[in-house]
Amino acid sequence: MLREVPEDERPRERMLRAGASGMSNAELLAVILRTGTRNESAVTLSQRLLLQAGGLRGLADRSAEQLCEQRGIGTAKALQLLAALELGRRMARAELEASPIIRSPEDVSTLVMEDLRYLQQEHFVALFLNTKNRVVGRETLSVGSLNAAIVHPRELFRAAVKRSAASIICVHNHPSGDPTPSAEDIQLTHRLVEAGHIIGIEVLDHVVIGDRRYASLKERGEM
Repeated sequence: MLREVPEDERPRERMLRAGASGMSNAELLAVILRTGTRNESAVTLSQRLLLQAGGLRGLADRSAEQLCEQRGIGTAKALQLLAALELGRRMARAELEASPIIRSPEDVSTLVMEDLRYLQQEHFVALFLNTKNRVVGRETLSVGSLNAAIVHPRELFRAAVKRSAASIICVHNHPSGDPTPSAEDIQLTHRLVEAGHIIGIEVLDHVVIGDRRYASLKERGEM
């Protein structure tokens, strides 16, 4: 129990003394949760949550309902955890979104990775660029099943015309974490590129987002 831990080793006291950077993930979670259960300290509860979820990535995938299924986690603690994780995501992308100019597939990945890599369904996102490759709009055009996101060319180019876009970059995620393009991804890309040639709005790339990895169909010679 926490009361049995020396005061200078308790999470909040350690954080005051050494700062957040010196804390383990379990200790940081314990600061957020504040209390444990009748038989567990907040640190032990946090360690159990991380172990069962497979780490912070797995914990970020949990819904409030799923978190509440864990012993020692009620609605308030579940919402505290989800709020902290969401703040982390927002901080990660706040600076990136300040001046979104796309020069490479890596720029695309940097812009959208934190939004897409945790999702459990495929999301098809379009980035609309002006003549200087600055992002002038962004829209999620389709949310698919676990392994399929379908978008029709008319939906994509209707949105592009609405924003007076000069070009488009298509993006979608693979919930498996493996960004390797599927045959369906390649086929869809060819359809969109052909439609873009007809309409006069170039599809510059189609980037597939995995877990901290990405694949560019342009770089792979598929378009």
